Amino acid sequence: MHIPLLYLFVCLTLICLLLLFPGIAHEGTDLGVELFMEALFPYLLPYLILTQWFIRLTPNKSNSLSKFKLYFKTYGISALGGFPTGAATIAYLKKSNQISLREANILLSICHSPSPLFVLGFVGNDLLNDNRFSWQFLILYHVVSIIILTGVYYYYRQGSIDTVHITEPQKTKQQNPFTSSIKDSIPTVLVVGSTIIFFTTIYTVVMHSVKSFLPDIHNNGMLLIAAMLEMTNGLKIGQQLFESQSTILLLLLATFLTSQSLSIHMQVAVIAKSENISLKPYMLMRILYTIFIPILFYLIFLY
Repeated sequence: MHIPLLYLFVCLTLICLLLLFPGIAHEGTDLGVELFMEALFPYLLPYLILTQWFIRLTPNKSNSLSKFKLYFKTYGISALGGFPTGAATIAYLKKSNQISLREANILLSICHSPSPLFVLGFVGNDLLNDNRFSWQFLILYHVVSIIILTGVYYYYRQGSIDTVHITEPQKTKQQNPFTSSIKDSIPTVLVVGSTIIFFTTIYTVVMHSVKSFLPDIHNNGMLLIAAMLEMTNGLKIGQQLFESQSTILLLLLATFLTSQSLSIHMQVAVIAKSENISLKPYMLMRILYTIFIPILFYLIFLY
């Protein structure tokens, strides 16, 4: 009962802020559109369509070897496409009965990583003008994830889940794999764009309101709020604040890229709930990743 009331209070508060500061809200919307179109859309859309097309062209059989291939193919797709490509792929696999609900629950938490094009392009080239950090982070993140995925595969191999009977969805309609990939990618892109624009707008209005009441608020507080609401904006602000302090900056970037933001988690939640996939393993894994990846990055590359 308390949680719905809290949601209602937050919603009413944000509505009031938007009504009080319509000009600031417009600026935030413009910033959100700019972030989406320049930092995410060019990296997300092509890979999302190609990965969805790829998985439709490579059906799997119900045996142990094919299950191994399916797990690592799914991870490879999510690693190349970035979030929320993994969530969209897993939702499709669950819908087509290629994986069980229990498998989908745990795979959702592992097959979730930033796009290498985003990390190399936006973070490496645009923010740092150097791809060294990007390669170090990607290698560390994926090594840890692949180790966890391997453990999950061997756990499920021992028969802890029910056998899934694979069916080919909409076989009678004989949809073209490429056409259906484009059609299924459009809702995902809309979810991503909508959440980024929404949370960037909310961040802009909230920070304007906080500054009005607390004009002496520290920049680190602004950075924390930005990173919690929308990762791309948090990365950009972090680079501006700590450009001259490389160790702190790199550690912050690794933390933000690992923890992601409420915007990204909402994208995953919307896609996952379409197939009733549980978010509890996903949230637990995000907490563990946020603790261990930055620590490992510091010990291996910065210490």
